[in-house]
Amino acid sequence: MPIRQSKIDNAPVAVDLFSGVGGLTLGLKRAGFRVAVGVEIEPHAVSTYKTNHPEVAVLRQDIRTITGAALKRLAGSKIDLLAGCPPCQGFSSLTSKWRREDSRNELVGDMARLVEEARPRAVMMENVPGLADRGKPLFDEFVRRIEKFGYKVSWAVLQLADYGVAQNRRRLVLLAGKGFHIPLPEPTHSIDGSRGLPRWRVVRDVISGRPRPVELRYANEHGGPSEFGWHVVRTLSENNSKRLRNARAGKQRFELPESMRPDCHKQSEKGFGNVYGRMRWNRISPTITGGCTTLSKGRFGHPQRNTTISVREAAAIQQFPENYIFDCPYMDYVCTMVGNALPCGFAEIASAACDSAIKDREQRLGRSGGGIAPGLDRPGDSIQRRGMRNGALLDT
Repeated sequence: MPIRQSKIDNAPVAVDLFSGVGGLTLGLKRAGFRVAVGVEIEPHAVSTYKTNHPEVAVLRQDIRTITGAALKRLAGSKIDLLAGCPPCQGFSSLTSKWRREDSRNELVGDMARLVEEARPRAVMMENVPGLADRGKPLFDEFVRRIEKFGYKVSWAVLQLADYGVAQNRRRLVLLAGKGFHIPLPEPTHSIDGSRGLPRWRVVRDVISGRPRPVELRYANEHGGPSEFGWHVVRTLSENNSKRLRNARAGKQRFELPESMRPDCHKQSEKGFGNVYGRMRWNRISPTITGGCTTLSKGRFGHPQRNTTISVREAAAIQQFPENYIFDCPYMDYVCTMVGNALPCGFAEIASAACDSAIKDREQRLGRSGGGIAPGLDRPGDSIQRRGMRNGALLDT
């Protein structure tokens, strides 16, 4: 069923750039925002977004051709939060594409342009940690441009497992208010249950107890994957079936017998070790990517079954609700859309931090009669939060 938002006249208004299938939009709605506009260019993602969020005006358009004035006109009012997750493949540690020019890298600059043109009250951006490392010139330019227009920036590389996401997913998160700071959200979980917080959620918490999935070939012969709620896996080759049967949960490919390794991995310890392996029930999963149902692209073997995790299980780890509809018949596209999404629960937490700061700003301005209230940030009070918070890469 579509994920509808409440029709509250005074709800803060958000715009979701690079909206994908709507993971961020779902989090924004849960945090109390009215999402007025979504922007996405990929047609399969747009179809899924519209199916789940029919009340949102969706622009299937290259963001480079969109203006801030157009977004404000479609929003019907002042934009409270401009949020977006620009494509990040050019800076990902899982790819070497950053070594050559990648036109998608420049889309970070287009988000800065839209901030300048639309002048939202707050900004939220999520990206891979590499944007502040290999992409540092572009990231620094983004920060410089929005600070020039009075935005107070806070950012850090966060480990999303600290926020209830059952996977090792480190992300750069930036929050900025126009004339005020938005504190980054405090963790809701901890690796060991310290600080009075519950322990990290693990794979068992999210995907245990599910029936055996169907193979893609069978699903296509019986109405398509959607008929099975996308609880669907690929048919493994005979060699990959042997590898998975011999893989121990949580171990790396180096433990496979030499005879079972692919030719490119024989007599070599180079390359990624977390392929052709299984997840562990009692640990967080590895980062869910577009290859989440392909054994050669990560430790995506199910902890117990002799299959990979299913598309629906990957979506659950990404915090999509069970009734979220992936309106696309092609497995590769759906896996990519799931892997690219911002986990919905974390999106809600980050969106709620923005909503809280906006409301606090309103209250303090109201008490001071519309001027700069005591204790509020004044021009020149730019304090940026930089670095990592519990962001170490973990062996999962």
